[in-house]
Amino acid sequence: MSFFTDLAHQYIDGEWRTGSGSWDIIDFNPYNGEKLAAITVATVAEVDQAYRAAERAQRSWARTNPYTRRLVFERALRIVDEREDEIVEAIIEELGGTRLKAAYELHLAKEFLREAIQLAVRPEGRILPSPVDGKENRVYRLPVGVIGVISPYNFPLLVTLKSVAPALALGNAVVIKPNQNTPVVGGGLIAKIFEDAGLPPGLLNVLVTDIAEIGDALIEHPVPKVISFAGSDRVGRHVGAVAGSNFKRSILELSGNSALVVLDDADVDYAVDAAVFSRFVYQGQVCMAANRILVDRSVEAEFTEKFTAKVAALRTGDPRDPETQIGPVINNFQAEALSGLVDQAVADGAKALVRGRTQGNLVEPTVLAGLPEDSPLLRQEIFGPVALLASFDAEEEAVRIANDSPYGLSGAVHTSDVERGVRFAQRIETGMFHVNDSTIQDEPLIPFGGEKMSGLGRLGGDATVEAFTTHKWISVQHGRTRFPF
Repeated sequence: MSFFTDLAHQYIDGEWRTGSGSWDIIDFNPYNGEKLAAITVATVAEVDQAYRAAERAQRSWARTNPYTRRLVFERALRIVDEREDEIVEAIIEELGGTRLKAAYELHLAKEFLREAIQLAVRPEGRILPSPVDGKENRVYRLPVGVIGVISPYNFPLLVTLKSVAPALALGNAVVIKPNQNTPVVGGGLIAKIFEDAGLPPGLLNVLVTDIAEIGDALIEHPVPKVISFAGSDRVGRHVGAVAGSNFKRSILELSGNSALVVLDDADVDYAVDAAVFSRFVYQGQVCMAANRILVDRSVEAEFTEKFTAKVAALRTGDPRDPETQIGPVINNFQAEALSGLVDQAVADGAKALVRGRTQGNLVEPTVLAGLPEDSPLLRQEIFGPVALLASFDAEEEAVRIANDSPYGLSGAVHTSDVERGVRFAQRIETGMFHVNDSTIQDEPLIPFGGEKMSGLGRLGGDATVEAFTTHKWISVQHGRTRFPF
């Protein structure tokens, strides 16, 4: 466990420290309950120290030649490659992720690191014309300064790096607050990678703490100009409100209630495979997961039979076992909440086509059908291995059901007619939608984000540059302006 105890610290201004708070966050293995580490929380004073260190370091980093900056990311990528096995084991131990999930997250994290290498030299300024004779308008794209990153527990390495790596590459400094359930993979591990890659001290800081200790200090502090948050819409609403009231930009990646839609001409076997992956990867603890699986009534019987058989055959157990497909949910609170949710749905009239047991944090898959149309379960995010099946009679009804949600993050449609799928996708109120694939997709060049209560802003490619830079207009008058007085 030395991996966890070595990295389970605050990381401020290039130093690994013990927090000065009066209590500890305990890092547990969610499968067996083993204590991985104890981290004394950071205080408001340490929030200030981290932001001030970032502010000092960022000034010279922004002036550093971008070709020099990108060398850090090239080294960071090599380090991740060299330590791949160690990182996979850390994801399994701290998150309860299966080996498949760990490999998937690590693969995507490396793709975003590769993109950060290119981002370092991407920002371009412009010279724009002026109606004033002799005037030259230069528009510079500059780093915003310091960015606060608040990351989730479900994909802590990937989601944190999606903000941290491009923000640094573009000349900013960063302060990370990882989720309390994943302080190492979402915090200390990332700091260690960049420290060993030669990132100058102060540019990246990690604060392991809790709102009970620091309140809104991480958001209200005057130094950060952008807050990048990924998590629930309930917390995201608060983050966005506090950031806005302090004149800060916020990038909010929030909850989802995605629909995977199976039209009457779909390849049913392929749609079943896509639906099982979309709902049950990492125990369903994914914002893009297919909460609702909507099936045309003409193929409902075939789909349901094949889907339930495949779900019932999923193997739940020790995530260290390569054969395990469903590991533990993140903690006991989540496990009990999911059990209660299923019990309530059945009491309200839903039929359990597959009913999984709950043992500790292991929650076996459940498939529910026949929910009343006004069931609140159809409109909320279910962060766990519970699938909801619903049928429809026509494409128009499928569109209505898919849009009947306060969320709009992702989704998918399956059909043999690709252009029909695209037309369907255009009618769904989401930031992302996929034809003949899973609802779970992420790529470095694509603007990732949601509509409605699923968030604000985008990350990925040009959207990342917009998120973490600002424009500055400098005009030059080459002649002489005639002033009216």
